[in-house]
Amino acid sequence: MLNVITLQWVIIQCCKYLSPGNCVESLGAVWIVGLQWFFFTTVLVLFLIYFPPHLKYVNITSHTVPWSHDMVTTEHVPSTEWRLATFAGFTTLAHFLFITFTTFFLILTEDYTLPQKPYPIPSPDPTPPSYPAPYPSQRIALWAAFLGILSAVLAVIQYAPQLWTTWRAKTVGALSIPMMCIQTPGAVLMVISIAIRPGTNWTSWITYATAGVMQGSLLVMCICWKVRQKRLDIDDFGRPLHSEHESVHAAPAAGSSAAAASASHSETTPLLSGGSSSSTPAPKKKTWYEFWKN
Repeated sequence: MLNVITLQWVIIQCCKYLSPGNCVESLGAVWIVGLQWFFFTTVLVLFLIYFPPHLKYVNITSHTVPWSHDMVTTEHVPSTEWRLATFAGFTTLAHFLFITFTTFFLILTEDYTLPQKPYPIPSPDPTPPSYPAPYPSQRIALWAAFLGILSAVLAVIQYAPQLWTTWRAKTVGALSIPMMCIQTPGAVLMVISIAIRPGTNWTSWITYATAGVMQGSLLVMCICWKVRQKRLDIDDFGRPLHSEHESVHAAPAAGSSAAAASASHSETTPLLSGGSSSSTPAPKKKTWYEFWKN
């Protein structure tokens, strides 16, 4: 976003001489990139706010004296996932503040002038007027190139873990194929819309081209895994789907066996039969005479 603002700063300044409609139209690239940056930032903020509370901290039990089980201490420490999430959030905030301060410092200290009213009338004097250095200057162009290349590198770092995780899992998981079907062609349109804007160069759209290529690679991978999942009869998380059909067919079978077992019993069937299929006759009781004789 700051790359486009840096390269189109003169166009932004010219909005004071344009109508509101023409100003909005001329800053199309700024609006497109700014909205995408806003939504990505919103996702990050909501992720930190609604991080599952039961995953933020873990209890670690340790023995103060190794040979004594009475000296036990329990520590409530942040989990690895929560520490990684907060580190990413603070790093993103620090990075944003640094590049924003540097960008506006370079822009506002740049020596350039815009035409002022009343505009000068052309004169037949052959002496060429002295104009300020064209915008952007070398330092502005270098800073804009640095922002664009850095953003492309961060896009690779963003997508690389997801590509590796999906490749190793060989399942789609929680990824949305329809969303990627929208995002991948959208990246192509976004690159074209930024490239045709005046004042932009390859550093303005290289980030979105890189993200589009990696998003398309992830989409192709997920489609291949979707076909594999259908062949192996598993869901998006690798769980077998045939177990559901087995449980459905097993329920009527269990019910019929229970009905058959209940039908084989009658009112005269002993309750404590021991679960044996063959009935064993009860032993005959001895009289006191036979017991004494034996």
